Amino acid sequence: VFTSWVKLGCRSSLQVRRVECGGVRRGVMSSAVSQDVLLFQHQKKVFFRLLGFFCVGQFVFWTYLAHFAFTSLKDIGYKDTVIVGEEGKKLPKLGGVSLNLGSNKWRYGFTVSCLTVGWVILAAGFIFSRRSVHKVLLHRGGQQVTFSTYYPFGTTSSFTVPLREISCMAHRGEVPSMIPVKIKGRPFYFLLDKQGQIYNAKLFDITVGTYRKL
Repeated sequence: VFTSWVKLGCRSSLQVRRVECGGVRRGVMSSAVSQDVLLFQHQKKVFFRLLGFFCVGQFVFWTYLAHFAFTSLKDIGYKDTVIVGEEGKKLPKLGGVSLNLGSNKWRYGFTVSCLTVGWVILAAGFIFSRRSVHKVLLHRGGQQVTFSTYYPFGTTSSFTVPLREISCMAHRGEVPSMIPVKIKGRPFYFLLDKQGQIYNAKLFDITVGTYRKL
């Protein structure tokens, strides 16, 4: 419940219980709406489509680099951990120590590193997409909220949770770009981009935009 002060003669499109108070009407705004209300929407399908292509491209590149490292780097020879022969003089050096990039240590390490980078980029793109909010819909009665979030390549999916399991971690006026929202039982914050449209800001503030102890 959110309390606002409304002067005489003002009207509100929200459900408000008014009480006379010294020439001023004190309004108690309720979240129990009589029909479904769209609270937030942000169209970013093109961005997430490009993000999907970028992440897949990076994954393919780093996977190819790992394959190249594993199959092409050759060990030119060790003997008692010391490189012998004229080939040893041609090796790159780090701190005066010759680097045999074809040794098993370097070959496996470089391969694993490339695969790790590729998977991290792919996973980060997927998680960021799944936590970027497309729409927020408050259902009739004000007890249920539906979140619609993105997938890479711009598709969306929705899920519904009780309002009591939603907590806004920062007021929309205090953050520069993203409004972080925590949903009980789900890892990571859901992000509402401030470039999107907030419909009925007061209703948003007393429902999805409210901090709750989860």
